[in-house]
Amino acid sequence: MGGGGAAGSVKDVQSKGELDGLRQSGATLILHFWASWCEASKQMDQVFSHLSTDFPNSHFLRVEAEEQPEISEEYSVSAVPFFVFFKDGKVVDKLEGADPSSLANKVAKVTGSINPGEAAAPASLGMAAGPTVLESVQDLAKANGSSQMGNQVQTGLDDKIKKRLQQLIDSHPVMLFMKGNPEEPKCGFSRKVVDILKDEKVKFGTFDILSDNEIREGLKKFSKWPTFPQLYCKGELLGGCDIAIAMHESGELKEVFRDHGVDIIGTEQGTGGILEPTGLTANLNSRLQSLINSSPVMLFMKGKPGEPKCGFSHKVVEILKQEKVDFESFDILSDDEVRQGLKVYSNWSSYPQLYIKGELIGGSDIALEMQKSGELKRILTEKGIIKEETLEDHLKSLISSSPVMLFMKGTPDNPRCGFSSKVVNALKEEGIDFGSFDILTNDEVRQGLKVFSNWPTFPQLYYKGELIGGCDIVLELRNNGELKATLSE
Repeated sequence: MGGGGAAGSVKDVQSKGELDGLRQSGATLILHFWASWCEASKQMDQVFSHLSTDFPNSHFLRVEAEEQPEISEEYSVSAVPFFVFFKDGKVVDKLEGADPSSLANKVAKVTGSINPGEAAAPASLGMAAGPTVLESVQDLAKANGSSQMGNQVQTGLDDKIKKRLQQLIDSHPVMLFMKGNPEEPKCGFSRKVVDILKDEKVKFGTFDILSDNEIREGLKKFSKWPTFPQLYCKGELLGGCDIAIAMHESGELKEVFRDHGVDIIGTEQGTGGILEPTGLTANLNSRLQSLINSSPVMLFMKGKPGEPKCGFSHKVVEILKQEKVDFESFDILSDDEVRQGLKVYSNWSSYPQLYIKGELIGGSDIALEMQKSGELKRILTEKGIIKEETLEDHLKSLISSSPVMLFMKGTPDNPRCGFSSKVVNALKEEGIDFGSFDILTNDEVRQGLKVFSNWPTFPQLYYKGELIGGCDIVLELRNNGELKATLSE
């Protein structure tokens, strides 16, 4: 795509560096995280492509979420489809889920085609966006009884963010949205309200609005209160710092808490107070600890091992199965309190989250890298979760890793000795698929396999775990027309 965007085109981002370069240009970018296995992603990608024609002066970028874990982690992508909107090099909006009308509106807003708070009229979308988007916009307008589309568009909030905000507000009888946390307030106003609540001896939950810009900006629109902190009691906004001070000094705040049945620290439920340093209540903190420690290997994922609801979760499940590890799991889609609380507890914003003996390992990309490097197996062994693999076990595992397995010097594309090259060519000429292992990369395997197979030289060819032989035997079988038959019995 050129400096002003290429009309009607979507560019696949191949690296984080490429994306960073586009961000630094200051151009308007719309980034679509998708996955090939997700039908909703494919449907939204069609809408995304049509919109790129309607808004040719912006860059429409696509990221295969699972293939670019570094980018996905940076923008806290935990489900697809997921959209991120950039302007002047900064993230200005996000959208999670398959919502064509919301996508169209957000694209129109970030490009400056409509004013904030207005719906994208069908005319502003052009015709390339297709009937799907237009009908969605019109249906939503009808549902709200006017062309302004009710609160969803007037506030600029979609249903998902509104639901999340309401869940956060209702997560505690007294809820404070502040800058920082009770132990480390990041502004004087937040500190004052924390001190007031402590003086009132009430249990309260908090959310650090500096940690989530979507919540910070969304709550301003949702509550129609433009500043922070914001104090809520039983789901109702009381106000900010000045109001909290006035109500505290007049005694009205105590009356409000009493009238709403808010627990006072020291009564029968006094364990529910703020727990440092996370700001989570002791009850939720205890529940999260209990879940994390409920199994030596614990996976917090979307869905269940037999039915993962996202590709990232599916990957970690497969990794654990390949390592032959017994593990328990928790479906974070079934409990939003755990889903949101664990992000704070672990300081890890996305899912899945893998824990071993109570310690956070990380998400899918980290688990995959650790498996590839052997670090995951080492940790599982050190923690006593799996038995230490002997050299013989390791050799058996390698030999059985492919039905036809070649231990050679170098790789099939770059053999490091003539004998290995001859065997590779023989197998390729016969059209035989095979796995390989470069014995020059691991002297323990190289020496061990000589003893294990009682065969002192390389290459060594195996079929279904049984040694066929070296270069001379393979070539003899090929010359006799028996190689393919021998490796397919």
